[in-house]
Amino acid sequence: MIKPDEIFPYKFDKKYAKPVAYFSMEFALDQPLKIYSGGLGFLAGSHLRSAYELNQNLIGIGILWKKGYYDQERNQDQTLRVSFREKDYSFLTDINIVFPITIHGAKVFVKAYLLKPKIFNTAPLFLLSTDIPENDFLAQTISHRLYDPNETTRIAQSILLGIGGAKLLDVLKRKTEIYHMNEGHALPMCFYLLDKYKDIDEVKKRVVFTTHTPEKAGNEEHSLPLLHGMSFFNGMTPKQVDGYVYPENGVLNYTLTALRLAKRANGVSQLHGKVARTMWGNYKGICEISAITNAQNKTYWKDPVLENAIKSKDAKLLVERKKQLKKKLFRAVANQTGKLFDENILTIVWARRFAAYKRANLLLSDFNRFLKIAVSKEHPIQVIWAGKPYPEDYNAINIFNEIYWKTKNLPNCTVVTGYELWLSGYLKKGSDVWLNSPRLYHEASGTSGMTAAMNASVNLSIPDGWIPEFAKHGKNAFIIDPADDALTPEAKDKVEANNLLDVLEHEIIPTYYETPEKWNEIVRSSMQDVVPLFDSGRMAQEYYEKLYNF
Repeated sequence: MIKPDEIFPYKFDKKYAKPVAYFSMEFALDQPLKIYSGGLGFLAGSHLRSAYELNQNLIGIGILWKKGYYDQERNQDQTLRVSFREKDYSFLTDINIVFPITIHGAKVFVKAYLLKPKIFNTAPLFLLSTDIPENDFLAQTISHRLYDPNETTRIAQSILLGIGGAKLLDVLKRKTEIYHMNEGHALPMCFYLLDKYKDIDEVKKRVVFTTHTPEKAGNEEHSLPLLHGMSFFNGMTPKQVDGYVYPENGVLNYTLTALRLAKRANGVSQLHGKVARTMWGNYKGICEISAITNAQNKTYWKDPVLENAIKSKDAKLLVERKKQLKKKLFRAVANQTGKLFDENILTIVWARRFAAYKRANLLLSDFNRFLKIAVSKEHPIQVIWAGKPYPEDYNAINIFNEIYWKTKNLPNCTVVTGYELWLSGYLKKGSDVWLNSPRLYHEASGTSGMTAAMNASVNLSIPDGWIPEFAKHGKNAFIIDPADDALTPEAKDKVEANNLLDVLEHEIIPTYYETPEKWNEIVRSSMQDVVPLFDSGRMAQEYYEKLYNF
């Protein structure tokens, strides 16, 4: 059995001594460990980094995805191709623990690995795998693909994370006072605890929950007969489940059920907290929903030279370093696309997960107007898009391909593949403007803009997620005026596309070229205003103070 000092090589700060287990389907800790898809993983990775820096008694529980999310590549005609390859990691520690759980009425064996804190400067992370010889091939595939599109596999993955993770803590004999579900994927953990304690109040004493999205697709739900058949409820009868969580219309919604089994819950920005309370507040038996705004780990994301330029108020160093970082990004872009950009030209980046509500193509909606701006000789611009759609989200893949075809013949516009941690860092450090264009009230937080601001990239955004807590238009960011809520989604898109181009054409571009001193002041204000409020040290501290201590 692994010893406690092998898990934690540091003494706990007394403020953070309460033992917490943090369950997440994905963690973005560093580029080599490909067990993440997007924002949820980036958030979880920053949380573990700050927990390490603050000496918190927190461990992560996740899944060792054999094939990761997917590798984003290109077809022969440069359109998007999805590829799955097996991955192995020599830096994980095999802790020689294998134990059984029940999935679909059958015994499935789970093997646990440990990512030690010193590898990537994070809190300890235990990763679960079913890809071992003790299982048949079908059981092995449970831990192959993050967010597998097969419904029963997805349910099995939740059982692996929730019941497998909770059981691992018991096998380790680790005292755990708080079980934190980062999204609803680990929900079966609650039914494991109900079976263990036989008392819903004892479960609620220990469970907290973070909800991350108002999007229907992000609030997973399945039919009760299917979940019972899959052993989702850890042996509980339909009558017992109904008595504990009273699911509606024969369907179990993960988010709603988590809200009924947790002591406390939080949204991930102040605006999202309000949206979540509106979404779920009228349902019976839910817990309090507060808000703890997401944040990102500055230690990991910052460029030390840019930070020094801000601290020393060295305007020349700030400009010079930004150009160096732009050149570094542009070499990576040219390597992919053959288009070599100019570090003296205003560079706009849209980079995040491709999903319909995020509107990657909003900038191109009025293509003729965009084209007039894009081909300007007097005030030129460069635009880069990046991001991963879900592998089976063909509408989002079509948006990716549409952007490629529309901009193929423009030497100053391109779309790149492989949006993982390293490329994300290049884009944030090498962009001048970080564009965020979701439909209002659909972006729970949107943390990519935080790390962009830390690296001298100015946010241009719809006032959603964290942005209302940060942005001062024309001072440290630029806001795209939202359309009237009464309009149809299509009408809103048209209005907001026009508003986006207005801000770009009449404010951002003239400021960048005609009053560079003012532009640099906006950059400086952005970098100064984003910390410490949106550094994940604040967030990790708030979780202990507001969610764990009761």
